[in-house]
Amino acid sequence: MSKSILHTSLCDDFKIEHPVILAGMGVKGMATPPKLVAAVCNAGGMGVLGCSWLDHNEVRRRIRETRNLTDRPFGVDLLMPASMAEAVPDRAEVRARIQRDFPKHAAFARSLFDKFGLAHMTDDRAAMSAEFIRRQVDVCLEERIPLFVAGLGDPAWVVPMARQVGMKVMGLVGNVRNAERQAKAGVDYIIAQGYEAGGHTGRIANFPLIPMVVDAVKPVPVLAAGAIADGRTLVAGLALGAVGAWVGTAFLLAEESGIYPRHQEEIIIGAAEDFVITRAYTGKTARDYRNDVIKAWDESGLSPLPMPLQGVLMDDFIAAADAAGRAELINNPVGQIGGMLKRRRPARDIMMSMVQEAEQVLEQLSKVRVAR
Repeated sequence: MSKSILHTSLCDDFKIEHPVILAGMGVKGMATPPKLVAAVCNAGGMGVLGCSWLDHNEVRRRIRETRNLTDRPFGVDLLMPASMAEAVPDRAEVRARIQRDFPKHAAFARSLFDKFGLAHMTDDRAAMSAEFIRRQVDVCLEERIPLFVAGLGDPAWVVPMARQVGMKVMGLVGNVRNAERQAKAGVDYIIAQGYEAGGHTGRIANFPLIPMVVDAVKPVPVLAAGAIADGRTLVAGLALGAVGAWVGTAFLLAEESGIYPRHQEEIIIGAAEDFVITRAYTGKTARDYRNDVIKAWDESGLSPLPMPLQGVLMDDFIAAADAAGRAELINNPVGQIGGMLKRRRPARDIMMSMVQEAEQVLEQLSKVRVAR
């Protein structure tokens, strides 16, 4: 079979057919479950498990489940905040610290239960901490996955260990400074993610960011991320110098995605301006579908706490909302490109329509003649 005109060095490096990688989105592992990761792999792209809030045992289980569904390469995405408030894995200790040091925040978080008619409950999972992240990374190394991705923060300390087991490392950045730091640390690929993206994101839009990062880190290859959901936007990323695309929001509407049906409906009905930047749920800037909880925090007069404290503060509320079937109160990370997505489809259809449209766009561009 002849190679597609979209074939890039990324395809050669990972032995995939299309230069499209499923972003490892990590809302409790729901956004990128093994069946979606495998579906993207089997469609010729590369899937990545979003495992940020999952303990090391669950990370291992998902890696092994994915291997049972595909024999193609895939990766794991974790959060590695460079600046993270000191915390320990015991949530009770973190809650006690918040109550002691930030009583107004603790009181406001408790008031949300009554405001939205939820029963008070607690989330007993381990809180994110340096120890928690290290255990997650150890599993990735032990399982020798092909790709490790730091969806937030600095993966420099992972690079030497990854080299020893033949695992490639990607780091996601939102500015040139962080891109240069990661290139110096030896990451294999840099993901340049524009402000338009969903979830944790920065302040610089794609059109300036991607070419600036490409120029700053040569010869380290760059992936384009943020607002890539069809063939036109895929070609745009390649035109800006990227060797492939890191695609998240488009696959949230995949039939294999595990996000709440209510969240898929929010994407379908949402306009681009409905996906807003907030720190309300995690303490880091993230783009989520606008909801009444974000509005309440905006009107509270309180600045959200740093990660992971804000996450611990809100996780009890999220657990209560989940138990009550109130998905509209739970954060729904979506990029601005969600405004153009209007239907659910199998992951393979999303992938193939993106690739086929990109090939058509390139063919059309090859026929363009500029008037003199």
